[in-house]
Amino acid sequence: MKQEYTVTVYTENQVGLLNRIAIIFSRRKINIESLNTSPSEIEGIHRFTIVINEIEDVVRKLVRQIEKQVDVLKAYFNTNDQIVWQELALYKVPTDEIAEKVKVERLLREHGARAVVIRKDYTIFETSGHREETDKLISVLEPFGLIEFVRSARVAIIKESAGFHLKLREFEQAEPSEEAVENEYLDQGKDVFVM
Repeated sequence: MKQEYTVTVYTENQVGLLNRIAIIFSRRKINIESLNTSPSEIEGIHRFTIVINEIEDVVRKLVRQIEKQVDVLKAYFNTNDQIVWQELALYKVPTDEIAEKVKVERLLREHGARAVVIRKDYTIFETSGHREETDKLISVLEPFGLIEFVRSARVAIIKESAGFHLKLREFEQAEPSEEAVENEYLDQGKDVFVM
């Protein structure tokens, strides 16, 4: 049965990688619900957070295919109960409508929102949470002339993860790079000659 999965991909930041990853999804006719790229906790390593609805077997094969890409270091997939996640949403409404007809402070408190811009012609509210939570505020604001709405892609942290830097250390120990081997010899007081 299909369910929502979050695919997390750790990569080197290389031009064209996003396109190559997107092609893997499109070849399998898998729709990407949400896509976020950002720096990770390790300098020079980026993190893709991709949300899809699919069956587990397909997701497992998809992740293995993603890991075959040259610049991909590791890919994981998780269900929603295995991660902590949020999305950010912005709502633009006419200031005169919202100020006249709504107790704005109560509205903000009830939905965990805050006003980020207040002008004579419009006000912009911001909130974060799960999609269902941000959708509730849409339904509240629509009767007052919701001018514009935008929601960010998902950001997620895996609950049972100690961080990618530990996994990277494991990779280095399993297959040390030439630089790591060279440093190891230097630390032991041996001369290394590079040809």
